[in-house]
Amino acid sequence: MTEGTTSAAAEGGDTLTRLEQEGEIAADYLEGLLDIADLDGDIDMDVEADRASVSIISDSGSRDLQKLVGRDGEVLEALQELTRLAVHRETGDRSRLMLDIAGFRAKKRTELAELGAKAAEQVKATKEPMKLDPMTPFERKVVHDAVAAAGLRSESEGEEPQRFVVVLPA
Repeated sequence: MTEGTTSAAAEGGDTLTRLEQEGEIAADYLEGLLDIADLDGDIDMDVEADRASVSIISDSGSRDLQKLVGRDGEVLEALQELTRLAVHRETGDRSRLMLDIAGFRAKKRTELAELGAKAAEQVKATKEPMKLDPMTPFERKVVHDAVAAAGLRSESEGEEPQRFVVVLPA
């Protein structure tokens, strides 16, 4: 191995270690939250796409965790930001941590990927740009990825919270 390869490997290991640390800090924070709210849930940590990923799941199939998701994931988004702030407080670094509760975000990712693929097919057929409804940054990212996988381009336009995706013809 050359010196450049060694330092790149070490840097990759450092990144993985940092992301695992973010996940552990987030898990501790969320465990405390679950205790305060007297809710049951197990915490699962992972590293996906260069970001820490933490999920709260329930074996009992209880609807209690839905309280932490809220309408259209609004409470989930707020908890994700609070968790990122807790990680930032501990590490001093901005976190891109992704939080999922009761599989809400995973289900949403599947739905949005389908929406992106269908929009791409429609744009291919009509050769006209297509504007989608406003979305959160997470939702837009999933749609952008699905459109790119279909071989087209997309852009985000507008200002938060009314920012939306435009699927463009080839």
